[in-house]
Amino acid sequence: MRPRHKSDSRRQLQIVLIAVFRATLRPSRYPQFMVRFTVLASGSKGNSTVVSGGRTRILIDAGLSCRELFRRMKLAGEDPATLDAIVITHEHQDHVNGLAVTARKLGIPVYFTEATHRAWMRWLTPRRQMTYAQWVELCRKQAAERQAELDSPESESADCAGDPEEAEADEQLQTAATPDAEDPAPAPVSAGPPSLKEDPTWLPAVEYFQSGQPFSIGDIGLSPFTIPHDAADPVGFVCTVERVRLGFATDLGYIPPNVMQQLQNLDLLLLESNHDLEMLRDGPYPWSVKQRVLSRVGHLSNDATAEFLSSAYDGQAAYIILAHLSENNNLPELARVAAERALMGRASLLANRLLLAEQHQPLSPISF
Repeated sequence: MRPRHKSDSRRQLQIVLIAVFRATLRPSRYPQFMVRFTVLASGSKGNSTVVSGGRTRILIDAGLSCRELFRRMKLAGEDPATLDAIVITHEHQDHVNGLAVTARKLGIPVYFTEATHRAWMRWLTPRRQMTYAQWVELCRKQAAERQAELDSPESESADCAGDPEEAEADEQLQTAATPDAEDPAPAPVSAGPPSLKEDPTWLPAVEYFQSGQPFSIGDIGLSPFTIPHDAADPVGFVCTVERVRLGFATDLGYIPPNVMQQLQNLDLLLLESNHDLEMLRDGPYPWSVKQRVLSRVGHLSNDATAEFLSSAYDGQAAYIILAHLSENNNLPELARVAAERALMGRASLLANRLLLAEQHQPLSPISF
């Protein structure tokens, strides 16, 4: 009887150990490795983040040049060719610097609010002096002309022949290619999209969304919400894949109640911690710029972010990422210490892993 008793005890111990081992390998809270969140850059020189879920991969903001964006994606183990769309939070340069080139190169759609799209186009030459209605009419005309060229390829050479500048350019190109030809044929006219010089606002496809109205891109659900910033229609996002919720809010002067409500019950929170108040006030910026940063449509200070974490944050996120740190008016240590003190005050520091997004290198991908 005694050997049988020992055998039963061993079996029970083995069952318990196997159950514990499986629990550590496969947490019940998340689907295994279904979601990845990769901050490629964050700061006043460029912002870009990749969110992957299921079979879908999107880029939130394209503030880096196309070449640098692709380089950082590869460093982080992401393939640029697998991007399905670009989503823009607002039109400031550090969020859209590489937008047109990246979207054109990959042939993917760009998602804006309509007001952000208008503002982005308005600041691109040669469209600065053009109203939105004029721009829309011009786009329709150009699209009709391109479609006519595609439908009637024979008419392209005749159209070029009627334009002295185009004919001269074609002749020069053909002569350069065949210097010994006595009677060079006209160079073929491309029926593809216009160049950046011809039309810097052209994108492969544009999709509009509205703040407060959720939408989906493939397997990723996005809930945009309005944030207070000096842009046309700035937004933050909560991205949802399966049961995983990722909160994203940078470039906001303060955290109003609607943003506080959105940044609850998250698995990951990316939140701005832009400047240290003393460093900003004593720093080299002109007073007008300091006022803008400190205003309610400027940027969050370390103190403001810490105040939210200590009083309004629910403590649920497994990861907290401090983002958009100023290189001139902040130090990573100051931002980290302010956030850690806030989390320690509510005894949630051990439940949250605190990370800092960087300007010059990607953050290691976070998987759920």
